[in-house]
This record gives sequence, structure tokens and C-alpha cells, in this order.
Amino acid sequence: MLQAANDFCFVDMLRALFARNMALPRHHAPVLEEMTLNGIAKYIQSGKGKRILCMVGAGISTSAGIPDFRSPGSGLYHNLQKYNLPHPQAIFEMSYFKMNPQPFFTLAKELYPGEFKPTVSHYFMRFLRDKGLLLRCYTQNIDTLERVAGLTDDNLVEAHGSFHTSHCLGCQKAFPLTWMKEEIFKDNIPVCDECEGLVKPDIIFFGESLPQRFFQCIQTDFSDCDLLIIMGTSLVVQPFSSLTNRVSETTPRLLLNMERSGQTDPIMAALGLGSGMDFDSENAYRDVAWLGKCDDGCLALAELLGWKEEFEALVTAEHSRIDEELTTAKLQGATIGAHHS
Repeated sequence: MLQAANDFCFVDMLRALFARNMALPRHHAPVLEEMTLNGIAKYIQSGKGKRILCMVGAGISTSAGIPDFRSPGSGLYHNLQKYNLPHPQAIFEMSYFKMNPQPFFTLAKELYPGEFKPTVSHYFMRFLRDKGLLLRCYTQNIDTLERVAGLTDDNLVEAHGSFHTSHCLGCQKAFPLTWMKEEIFKDNIPVCDECEGLVKPDIIFFGESLPQRFFQCIQTDFSDCDLLIIMGTSLVVQPFSSLTNRVSETTPRLLLNMERSGQTDPIMAALGLGSGMDFDSENAYRDVAWLGKCDDGCLALAELLGWKEEFEALVTAEHSRIDEELTTAKLQGATIGAHHS
């Protein structure tokens, strides 16, 4: 995965270089009426934002109770010490997984899909889809909460894979989510029933290539996009982070995050190669940073668009539905258990 990411980023850099012909950064007329969330809302209301791409990371799932990776003190990497790993990232390294899969499956049990409800941020993307405005969601997350919120295969690019399917590392036999969940919650190491090979969820480990769908979809999605919304990601993992540079130079980019990320490097900008986001300079013309919790940012944007009441009703109805389904499942489980005892 690392070599593919490096190649991908190098090609992107060359593309930016030739596109600019080594010229200094050009000054653009403002794309938005104002470089604020309200400016984004006006852009959508004007009918210009009709093909919205969302790029999301772990920050949209933290309010569901799922930790992100890098927050000091609470991030996933900080809390992996109990697994006695050689280093935190080892839990997602193929070589370590093949040698000692137990830590990964122990962690998977704690974070398993189905134990959490989608957040306001997940449902905002569903709401955009229902409004006919969502071109695609590119997610770094493996928790499948985008699917639980109602996004479909066509709506999604799971850049780092997900728990939705699993495959045997030996014979490549496919296994469904229900089978993997049963094995994990029995505290078993999942093993193939045909070749006895180790079975791994289809999430991308260090050393693995990204899904082919990722590379296929980026060829057209980012050139077709007329508004890019980035939520809950530090934009440090390649090649995902470089996707922000693939939209046209007139496409607005909105960041909803706890802190600024993905900004233009001043030295690269001076060389004419700066294609990161520019929120604060005198040349800023399309990039907006709204700092705070992603859920709050989505609610604020929904309110500015006049959607808040309708959107909150969707979230409330969906959470009630999930609660009812979980209650029914628990009652059925208790009944089956009583019959077996």
C-alpha cells in the first residue's frame, strides 16, 4: 500500500507541476460570496452545489463512541498499550497479524459494527443523498456506519475497506458480516472452513493495496464534483489526503473538523506547487474551515439551508428504529437462550 500511495502522490505532484507550468500561484476571483459556512449554504441554495463529494474520517464517528486514531489520551493508538504490541500501528500490519491475530480480533470485538449508531454527520450525507445532491462519499472509516445510515454500495467508496465482507487469506473464500461477527463474539480466531486459512475482514492493513474501486471512482468523481465537504479527518494518510487536490480550482472546499488540516504548505505555494487548502491568506477564494464537532457543523449547515427541522426528524426517526431493532434482537436472543437452558 505504501509504494502505491507514494506512486499515486508523485503522479499528482507532477500533474500539478505541469498544470501550472512552473508559474507562481494565480489569483482567483472568489467562488463564494463569503468564506464562511453561510457562504457554502448560499452556494448550495444557488443551485451550484449539485454534485457534492464528501470525504470523511474517524472524527465523524467519535460521537457514536468510537475513538479516532490520533487524539492524545483518547485516540485508538494511545489506548493500544494493553495489547503489548511492538508499536501501535502493528495491530494493522499484515506481517504482525499473520503472526499474532489475537490483538486485532480482541480490538475488533470492542469496536465491532452493529454496536454503535450512526451520528448526525453520517445522516447528513444520507440527507444529501435523499436530496439528490450527493455524488459520492469517500470514507476512511471501517465501522460501516455510513451503510447503517442508509448509504448504498453506489454511494460509497470505502477507501480503507470495511468489516462488511471478509476473505480467507489462503483460498480467498468470501465470508459475510454475520459469520465474522459470530466468530469474533465467540472469541474465536476466524478460520476458513475449506482450507483452514486465517480469515480477515476486508479492511486495508499497512502493506495492502487500496480497493480497485477507489482508483476507478476517483478518475471521474473529483472532476465532476462541484462542492467538496471534508469531515473529521486530519488529512495525513496518503493517498486519501491528496484527493482534496483533485477537484477543479473553482470547486469550493468545506472542512468540518476540530482543527485545521490539509492546508497549503507556504514553501510549496511559493514554487507554484501549493494545492492544499487556503483558509486565511489574502488569496483565499474557495476554502472554508468550520472548527468544532462535525455533528454541530452539519446541524449548523442544515439550519442555514432551511433543512434543520426535516433533518433532525430523520435522525430521530432512524435512531428510534435502530433502538427498536436492538431491543427486539436482545429479546429474541434471551428467548433462544432460555429455550436452550
